[in-house]
Amino acid sequence: MSVPAEAVGQPKKAATAAWIGSALEYYDFFIYGSAAALIFPKAFFDESDPATATLLSLATFGVAYAARPVGALFLGHFGDKVGRKKIMVFTLILMGLSTFLIGCLPTRAQVGGLAPVLLVACRVLQGISAAGEQASANSMTLEHAPPHRRGFFTSFTLSGTQGGQLIATLVFLAVAQLPDDQLLSWGWRVPFWASVAVAVAGYLIRRKLAETPVFARQAASKGVVKLPLAVLLREHWADVLRVIGGALIASVSTIFTVWALAYATSDSVGMSRSSMLWVGALANLVALGAIPTWATLSDRIGRRPVYLIGAAGSAVTMFLYLWAVSTGNYPLTLILGIVAFGVVYSAANGVWPSFYGEMFSTRVRLSGMAIGTQIGFAVAGFAVTFAAQIAGPDGDDWFSVALFTAALCVPPVIAALSARETHMVPTERLGEGVGRGAAQPETVTA
Repeated sequence: MSVPAEAVGQPKKAATAAWIGSALEYYDFFIYGSAAALIFPKAFFDESDPATATLLSLATFGVAYAARPVGALFLGHFGDKVGRKKIMVFTLILMGLSTFLIGCLPTRAQVGGLAPVLLVACRVLQGISAAGEQASANSMTLEHAPPHRRGFFTSFTLSGTQGGQLIATLVFLAVAQLPDDQLLSWGWRVPFWASVAVAVAGYLIRRKLAETPVFARQAASKGVVKLPLAVLLREHWADVLRVIGGALIASVSTIFTVWALAYATSDSVGMSRSSMLWVGALANLVALGAIPTWATLSDRIGRRPVYLIGAAGSAVTMFLYLWAVSTGNYPLTLILGIVAFGVVYSAANGVWPSFYGEMFSTRVRLSGMAIGTQIGFAVAGFAVTFAAQIAGPDGDDWFSVALFTAALCVPPVIAALSARETHMVPTERLGEGVGRGAAQPETVTA
């Protein structure tokens, strides 16, 4: 079959759009995480009880994850009906707007209890946006990619996520140098205001990207599914459960990024904000190289073995990293942070976009990925809140937090062991023979 002229060069364009868009989107998402650990307990909650203020602030971080399943139902439905491109543009604009509004919010000292309410409302909008971002970007890159390189191309979405986290960390490193009075009054707002550029850049990057060939052929030949959710639950319910279980691996990221940061900079450990932000920055820098490397390996040996290395390895390395933090030994913390998050976690993080996406057929791929991942991510988001409670009244029981994180790595291992290996299956035949009525090819030959 000849390749349509409009499809030439699209795999690279799709990967680039996914990387840049995800970087911009998750820059917004992760600056909130840094602010929730370092700023918001004082700006939006009662300073008279620091422990409770920190707990409530970390809970607002998890609110976006609670909103994600709702956003996934809505955005997944329309993504499988109107296409991947429109959802990619919509989610990025919504994230940029909601993040800018956070930077404009009045503090508790200014409006009292209304301040945290407004903060939560903006956080919900962030969660809805994030629910559709990765699923649409992953579907776009997977469906544009050459069949033998789907792992590599889809990994650009997660490389972009890590890039966004790196940029967010570097921005907070800059504002963290301000005196406390300036940081708490206006300095923390600057990273949020910068999100105005997100909406503009995201629109310019993504508006010229072509819709994927397999989706276009599906819509032209058989039409789109009227109720993608019904088809998804009838034919792919087992894979949805696998993705939900697999998505719990994101708990490693939230514990590393938010709880460990708050713990390391607490009075019980006493590391500086800047030094710990550098741990995250360098770990994410290493991840930018590790993610496509692991993904390329998965194109050769399969998704399952690489994913299992990341899931099982993360359960072990989290103990080592949190132990290092507890010692207050910064060089040791830095090295183990890079190993745990930059290298080992990247194995699962770089492979799941292709691993999950290949479980579903074209007509329900975006819905399946969005709903499955966002339910799992909702648990991962609140893992930070649970960790804060598990850590005890003094917030220093790191071993229990590490054990909790390791337990959350078990479902991803089970999901991978029970899944089909799909790295050699042609793109147009992915999801065939799954469930009732799913044995017919999803595309037609041009």
